[in-house]
Amino acid sequence: MKNFALMGAAGYIAPRHLEAIKQTNNDLVAACDPHDSVGILDRYFNQVSYFKEFERFDRHVEKLRLTNDKSKIDYVSICSPNYLHDAHIRFALRVGANVICEKPLVINPWNIEMLSELEELHSRKINTVLQLRLHPAIKELKKKIDSAPVGKVHDINLTYLTSRGPWYHYSWKGDVEKSGGLVTNIGIHFFDVLQWIFGEPDRSEVHVSNDNIVAGYMELKKAKVKWCLSVDKENLPEDVKKKGQTTYRSITVDGEEIEFSGGFTDLHTEVYKEVLAGRGFGLNDSKTSIEIVHGIRNADVIGKNENSHEIIKN
Repeated sequence: MKNFALMGAAGYIAPRHLEAIKQTNNDLVAACDPHDSVGILDRYFNQVSYFKEFERFDRHVEKLRLTNDKSKIDYVSICSPNYLHDAHIRFALRVGANVICEKPLVINPWNIEMLSELEELHSRKINTVLQLRLHPAIKELKKKIDSAPVGKVHDINLTYLTSRGPWYHYSWKGDVEKSGGLVTNIGIHFFDVLQWIFGEPDRSEVHVSNDNIVAGYMELKKAKVKWCLSVDKENLPEDVKKKGQTTYRSITVDGEEIEFSGGFTDLHTEVYKEVLAGRGFGLNDSKTSIEIVHGIRNADVIGKNENSHEIIKN
């Protein structure tokens, strides 16, 4: 049994990490979050040392490391806002723990090099959550593309529309400096699997970019990709709205739909199993997708088509 600490315990994604720690028969020893709405901890573990202040959490974890071998932290799971990931990873390494960090591992690609040096210095492993790589439909697609004739270039359409209320833009997620923007916060998983399956990018264009929608075109080694991401519920297809659904995911490859709407809830547990088996996704696995979204975030917008409905339609 391994001992875990959790940073960002009050966050949206924390329950999936709590479930994964529980399902892999490990123990959560300590948790930290500046927001104290953390009653969900009791659903999974009832003896967690919780700290509202990071400084007290830091002191507690250091004390465990120095005085109690049985309770020292083996892994720190990081679910904090994106802009804090780099600092929290450094903290985890400093206290002698391995890391399991939510996406994006860091916002800017140049931070990866320093983390690589620290990883080696502390003899610990930084793992990230790239759970879509473990989705059965995505794994099957990769097998299919890997076995395709050499030189074949595929036509891809990626659409991810997820409804978010006004809170989104007022929270840290709506702050580009803190989240990396829309393309980083909700899109990085999709860009990761695309480059993982179809190769590194050769060309990238951004056709529309605002607070609610980002869309563009990309050429990968084995694919030409039209992509669109949005948090505006008005962009959802009418049939999706009528069903009362708030999210629409679609990836088509050469006109064939890849169905992967289901099977998301257990993927964090699968990630934890891979990490604990020594097969976690590390810094090198994360690098290309972080470079892709950084490039999109800083790219000039080509054209002046601000009609999001037309972008999605086309």
